[in-house]
Amino acid sequence: MQPIPLRTTVIGSYPFPSWLEFASQHLEQFGADDLSEVLDDAVVCAVRDQTEAGLDVITDGEQTRLDFNLSFYGFLEGIDREPAPRRRFGPPAHDQRGKHRISGRLAAPRGLGCVEEFARLRRLAAAGPVLKMSVPGPYTLSGRLEPNEQYRDRWAITEALLPVVQKELLALVEAGCTEICVDEPSMSCYGHLHDPHRFVDIFNRTVSLVRGRARLSTHLCFGNYKARAVAPRRYAPLFPAFHGLHADEVHLEMASREFAELEAIGGLAERCDVSIGIIDVKNYYIETAEEVAERVRRCLRHAPAERLSFAPDCGLSQTARWAARRKLKAMVEGVKIVRG
Repeated sequence: MQPIPLRTTVIGSYPFPSWLEFASQHLEQFGADDLSEVLDDAVVCAVRDQTEAGLDVITDGEQTRLDFNLSFYGFLEGIDREPAPRRRFGPPAHDQRGKHRISGRLAAPRGLGCVEEFARLRRLAAAGPVLKMSVPGPYTLSGRLEPNEQYRDRWAITEALLPVVQKELLALVEAGCTEICVDEPSMSCYGHLHDPHRFVDIFNRTVSLVRGRARLSTHLCFGNYKARAVAPRRYAPLFPAFHGLHADEVHLEMASREFAELEAIGGLAERCDVSIGIIDVKNYYIETAEEVAERVRRCLRHAPAERLSFAPDCGLSQTARWAARRKLKAMVEGVKIVRG
């Protein structure tokens, strides 16, 4: 169960400072030491915003990544990275994120970079909040790779990536990371198309080497690229199969869906902790602390306090930083009202 009732946490990503956006477009002007300083400073900013909000659990804001998962393809061998997406203009959508061609055996001999990210976060964060790392799961990672004769479909690509993610999770635990989110939003996005038990099997095999050695969570949302969803926004197709996930905590997107299917947290809370997305990251309306408190009380009608934590619906990378700061502050203050 939760170390403390009604914990406040985040999924993983946080908006880049404006100067980091600028620097990322002019990397050729920086030396290696300059870039190290840039990355440290960006993580310091993300950590400061989260700790000033008063969160119980923080991340590095994924400041060294491109989106929550796209930069991981830079660690993979056996792919030819697409230089530009096929559609570059028009309304933003997921097809603008590009896909990569598989050209050989998929492997990541250098790992996926998460251990280095955790070491940086631990070095720069002050004592107090729990430090959490997010790692995309193999099914989600498989979504940006095109099948070929060697890997004939997405399932085959997932199986090839599964040991890569396993190794990264194990390395994180051995480095001292005590809380890890295995981020699998593609499972919730495509759960209506496939047997959900197959997804459960993939997840459970992915975490099998670290189960019981760290607090494991998973994030199930419906897509948030440029605040756009990519799937029918219903959890019904996933349950009760997803009750079998070997996760200590399951995060559900609720705020942007007006808390539809909130009753589903009851059955889930009988088996694991539930983190409720209580802040809408797709909306620039800034929730008040009183509104957050009322949402917390609604959740308590379905699950006990010791089983609940609260977070934004998704990562905050697609939300302007000024709004992200205010939303996190309101979330923490609202939860504190109910704790009191």
